[in-house]
Formats: sequence, structure tokens, C-alpha cells
Amino acid sequence: MTQTIVIAEMNNNAVHPSTAELIAAAMTFGDAPTVIVPCTEAAAADGAANMGAGSIIAAKSAAFAHYDASGWASALDAVTPQGTLITGASSQSKDLAARIAARRGLAVIQDAVAIEGNNVTSPVYSGKAMQTVALAGPAVISVRSNVFPPASGGASEVNVLDTEGNVATSVTEFMARASERLDVGEANIVISGGRGMGSPDNFVHLEAIADTIGAAVGASRAAVDTWEAIPHAMQVGQTGKTVNPSLYIAVGISGAIQHLAGMRSSKYIVAINKDADAPIFQHADYGIVATWEEALPVLHTTLKSMMG
Repeated sequence: MTQTIVIAEMNNNAVHPSTAELIAAAMTFGDAPTVIVPCTEAAAADGAANMGAGSIIAAKSAAFAHYDASGWASALDAVTPQGTLITGASSQSKDLAARIAARRGLAVIQDAVAIEGNNVTSPVYSGKAMQTVALAGPAVISVRSNVFPPASGGASEVNVLDTEGNVATSVTEFMARASERLDVGEANIVISGGRGMGSPDNFVHLEAIADTIGAAVGASRAAVDTWEAIPHAMQVGQTGKTVNPSLYIAVGISGAIQHLAGMRSSKYIVAINKDADAPIFQHADYGIVATWEEALPVLHTTLKSMMG
């Protein structure tokens, strides 16, 4: 297999911990990979130390302060070695993966959930099936978070490359939403609602509990498909985000295979559903047979008393 390169997942000019998972995915192809860190200051690349990299390159440019599709693709394509490229599966990283693949004339595989030898598996047809692609050469692969165990150890020395001259365009200012909630893919506690919640307006009850215990609010694919007010960013499942929290609370979710694929590795699963025969109960550590109207007020009151 050719050389493997990882583009670090970045968050506010800092290396995101999920980069260690990308390195673990890259290592299935053989040697420890080269990690490219897009950053405004070279010191940010230190965040990739002890994650199992073979070598670390800080791709330094002011343009990396905010994501810009064209600018990042042009800058990183210019400094990234040839080989198989691994990125995260965030919307930003999948966009970047596709653009670099197009620039290099390589195949792109999005949302990989398994890599065995040269075989890469990913969901297709909205998660109704899985495809396994046998790589015959270099490719660009985005890898879902919470699938590979994080790698550790490896390189700590950082090589710095100035990429200012390779930037096509850049974003000079980015306005973030003031009320942005925890991302379901990163939270240690997730409470998710399904179509059994009856209306997207009723998700305020999940949000109230989430605010009490410091959780993220997720949703099933059925809820996202049914209600425009529930964004895809909240979706947990095979075609959404894979989560691995200590506690997962499923409310009004039947437990379709598509949803279970995204949350079954949670340490503890609590299910609330009025249907005693719902498949979710077969995978839950604790089950409550009740409507959300009956269960959530009691749960919220109890949690508030526990939290002081």
C-alpha cells in the first residue's frame, strides 16, 4: 500500500481528539501515517503529539482560521504528500475530502465504518445497505468518529510548512451561533427523541433534561425525516452520527437497525417507549414502558433533585 496521510480534524485552531481515531484507521494500512495539521500557528500542531503519528507537519496559514472549501483544498493539496488520504467525517472534512480527491483524480469513500486490509466498508442507499470497496491504489477516505479506538504514542517532533502562497480563497470572519448546543458525537451523555415525541415542539422537554445533566440532544432518522425543524446534525444512526457516550437515553425511539448502529456501543442505554415490544428494549440496560408525557416530567424532577 502507498503512504498514508491523515488530515487532522480541527476545532478553533486546535487538534480535535478524534484525530487519534483517524490515525488508528490509517494504521490499518500499515505504518504510522503522516499527519497534516492545518493551523494558523505552528504550536497548534503539538496537539497531534502522542496520537500515534509517524510524523507531523504543521501546514501554517492565516487562511486556516476559518474553513473555506476552495482555500483549504488548494493549500492542503499543495503540501500533502501523494498517497491514501484519511479525513474525518464531519461535514467540513467530507467536503474537503471530496475536493482533494477531485484535484488528484482519486476515488473517494465517505463515512467509512470499517477497514480490513485494502477493503473499506461504508453505508450506501441512506444506510439501507453496506458496501465494501477493494482499493487498488491510493484513495481519499473520510472515517466516522467513534468507530476506531484512538491511537497513542508516536511522533512528537513537528515540521512546519508555510502554505500562505498556496491559498486560493479565505474566510476573514466567521459568526458562530450564540446558543449552539453540545455535539452528539462528542457528548458523554446523549438524550435522543424519535417520532414517538409526536412533534418537534416537544423536543424542548429533552432540551430541559439535557441542560440539567449536561447532555447533548439527538434524534432518530425518523424524526429528522419527518420534521424539518429537527436538523440532520442531531441524527444518531448509520446515516447520521455514531455516538459512544457513557449514558444514552432513547425517548420515543423504536430501535430500528439504522439507529442501533449509531448508538449500541454506549456504556449504558435507557429506553422510554410506550410499546413494550419495541426492539430498543432488547438492547437497553434499563427500560421504561410509558409515554414520554408520563416519564419525562418525573425523570426531570428526579434528575434536578439529584443535581442539587
